[in-house]
Amino acid sequence: MRLSSTPLAVASLLVNAFFWGISWWPFKQLQALGLHPLWATAIVYGAAFGLIVLWCAWRSVDWRAWRQQPALWALVIASGLTNVGFNWAVTVGDVVRVVLLFYLMPAWSIAVAWLLLGERPGRAALLRLLIALTGLFIVLKRPDMPWPVPESLADALALLGGLSFAITNVLLLKLRHSPESARMLAMFGGGTLMAALAAVLGLLPGVVAHGAAPTAQWLPFLGLLTGAFLLGNLALQYGAARLAAHTTALVMLSEVVFAAVSSVILGAAQWDARTGIGGALILAAALLSVLPGPHQERP
Repeated sequence: MRLSSTPLAVASLLVNAFFWGISWWPFKQLQALGLHPLWATAIVYGAAFGLIVLWCAWRSVDWRAWRQQPALWALVIASGLTNVGFNWAVTVGDVVRVVLLFYLMPAWSIAVAWLLLGERPGRAALLRLLIALTGLFIVLKRPDMPWPVPESLADALALLGGLSFAITNVLLLKLRHSPESARMLAMFGGGTLMAALAAVLGLLPGVVAHGAAPTAQWLPFLGLLTGAFLLGNLALQYGAARLAAHTTALVMLSEVVFAAVSSVILGAAQWDARTGIGGALILAAALLSVLPGPHQERP
């Protein structure tokens, strides 16, 4: 790899992290206009999925991977639940708290890789898991709670999103030899399908509201999200293909910074000592999982 490509690759990853870090804002605007984040996710991902299908048809993409790689269907579910959890959580909860709980993903990856790939964790991995779970305990624990269970829907959704994201990453590793177009279709199709299914099921108990009638005010935000997620995905594909995996993961942690700064400035989050200490432990565990060891290859 040429050294000159590294800054552009890092910049591409930062673009992706920036889009995800501020995606909470258009989702909140759409909710204020009467469009639930699940319906918004289904619409945005449905539009992106349609564009990818058209691109695949134009390029005469071979569809046989879907018969040869059943794990693609698992990727549909896992990536879809990732978006259901994250997009819904950042809309109804404290953005900083949600992002911190979501970034327990490296901790969940240890257990998921053990179950799905047979990769037994070493002592360093178990130490990272312990640090991350300690941070989780501190973030969730409140003086009036006898045990730190998720105290809100946003907490539960953030944890679900992070766990699903860990499964998604393991499946992407398992499917690394499948066509890129198949993986993209699975991820955007999963976001469409699972968000729509969750929204329909949520209507029955009243967890998800029907919302207001469609309005032209939705269009700028829906268009912004669709373009941002498509561009962000392309940026991720470019950057991740040109950097070492640990470097990619490290740069992507900047999403926490983008989300925290933007949400505090715009009044969508609050810092307290408990969140700060627990969040520091969660981020420390995430950093330890992506920093290169003494024998790892550097780009």
